[in-house]
Amino acid sequence: MSADRNHHSAVEFLTEHTAAMTDDLRRLVEQESPSDDRALLNDLAAFLAGYAGETGGRPEMVSGTDGSRHLRVAWGRGGDPPTLLLGHYDTVWPAGTLARMPFHIDGNRAYGPGSFDMKAGIVQGFWALRALRETNNDPPVVFLLTSDEETGSHGSRSLIEREAAAAERVFVLEPSHQGALKTARKGVGQYRITITGRASHAGLAPQDGISAIDELAHLILRLHALSDAGTGSTVNVGVVSGGTRSNVVAAEATADVDVRFFTQSEADRLAEAIESLTPNNQGITLRIAGGINRPPLERTAASGALFEQARAAAARLGFDLAEVAVGGASDGNFCSALGVPVLDGLGAVGSGAHALDEHVILDEMPRRAALLAASLAG
Repeated sequence: MSADRNHHSAVEFLTEHTAAMTDDLRRLVEQESPSDDRALLNDLAAFLAGYAGETGGRPEMVSGTDGSRHLRVAWGRGGDPPTLLLGHYDTVWPAGTLARMPFHIDGNRAYGPGSFDMKAGIVQGFWALRALRETNNDPPVVFLLTSDEETGSHGSRSLIEREAAAAERVFVLEPSHQGALKTARKGVGQYRITITGRASHAGLAPQDGISAIDELAHLILRLHALSDAGTGSTVNVGVVSGGTRSNVVAAEATADVDVRFFTQSEADRLAEAIESLTPNNQGITLRIAGGINRPPLERTAASGALFEQARAAAARLGFDLAEVAVGGASDGNFCSALGVPVLDGLGAVGSGAHALDEHVILDEMPRRAALLAASLAG
């Protein structure tokens, strides 16, 4: 059977099953899975393991370094390096969100917590594999679904890197960006800076105090000055706290800092600048914790080639495909840093990640699953 015929057979099969895909999305969204609730995460993992088995996959639960649980599903023939499909089933939404934000369909959109980021991508991934089996195509695939992506992937990172190192390429089923695939992502650093000064009565003896808040004010300006619009690097002091009362010179203050960058050289520059900060005022102590959490996903010739293959497959399916670089990071960043070709954003088309209007465009689900099937087969 020709490649074109395979592609069209897959999209026809998937279009015929749009209602089933929508129902699967409903089932996943209605099983809440906040990152901080192990019991709910384990319940959804058990459901997904059974779901994977129904599609011909070989599921197994694997443990992260911190006791977290993740789902690994293998398909296809052995021998050749597999394609790694990468996703996560945890969400930012706390348990009970469904009561005020239920899954519902309005026209061509499906709404609900976690629908866009990224339960629709999970559904599309499973249905792409169903479509491949329907067209007698059985490439080697490992689908890794983690439970801690939204909180930094601390327990799953080594597992992700191990699977990526054994793979030929990595397809990340995070949402698209307005339909575009992601060939570059910023890396992320997270720091907490604790400032210690000396308390004193603000009225009777201000000269005896050393204000941590005064130091914090200078520090914020120094940190924000590290941003570079030319390279796209950003440093943001997003949370600050300090002091006890207005009539007390503040003895302590803290700043939580988010750092983003497109290249490793910028990561190194920012890390060195932040980790070598010294006080502006005498008598102040700075304690700097944290560091670079995710390396950048830089566009390479190999990842560019994956995008061109996907764009050609999309053209055969009758639509145009664009690429984009974005500021948010994903688990694909870890894989790219190993030198493995990565193509990201192969999940849902929609909008509202982490927002009350989070939604998925329903008629894009079969088409995007067909695109994934074609990319896996190619």
